[in-house]
Amino acid sequence: MLNYFKPKNLIQIINRSQKFVFIIFILILILGLVEALILSPEDYKQSDSVRIMYVHVPAAWISLGIFSLISVLSFGIIIFKNKNFSLITKSNFSLITKSLAPSGFVFNIIALVTGSIWGKPTWGTWWAWDARITSMLLLAIFYLMFILSWRIAGTEDKAVKLSSYIAIFGVINVPIIKFSVDWWSTLHQPASINLLEETSIHSSMLLPLGIMTAAFALFSLLIFLMKYNTELIKIKNKGLDRL
Repeated sequence: MLNYFKPKNLIQIINRSQKFVFIIFILILILGLVEALILSPEDYKQSDSVRIMYVHVPAAWISLGIFSLISVLSFGIIIFKNKNFSLITKSNFSLITKSLAPSGFVFNIIALVTGSIWGKPTWGTWWAWDARITSMLLLAIFYLMFILSWRIAGTEDKAVKLSSYIAIFGVINVPIIKFSVDWWSTLHQPASINLLEETSIHSSMLLPLGIMTAAFALFSLLIFLMKYNTELIKIKNKGLDRL
């Protein structure tokens, strides 16, 4: 079982996985773009500008989901930092969080940029210090701090600890982003998709939104695998037998 954690074996598995994920991603992305740009209807108020939603919303969801996952794994690293905690598991957790952060940051920036583009025809401005926009910007700062912590920390142990605390502290911002439209008066409309209540968005728009979300999730997985593979190669080059 432990042989699977050897960098050489993991690199082989990831290399095979990348090709499969890339093919599935392209197929779903093409389907999503056809649904979003051709088959889905215009909005009666926003016209064709509403199609930005099919990039903006999935990007925001993915960035929030990735940061939440990073925070959960970081919490595990801090809680189980004693010697009884499996060294392999702890090393994997830290390597996974380090590899997840770049894709989460990319989607965070995509959400901010597309939100700004969408805001111009909708609100008449490129930027507003709206509660949700500001909290998403804060999330990007937490992502950047997390990524930089691996570069500025003197040792790997310090980097793991510092990045973990940043993620745990930063996850407080996730529910603020989610519920900002309910807690404060914002430019954003209330959530159109609710798991506990009837969804207000029409199925003709919900379908491409779901497909694009799946495509973005696969793309984030692809970025993760590439980054994770790079980190494994670094470990292998150091001559370490396992994580």
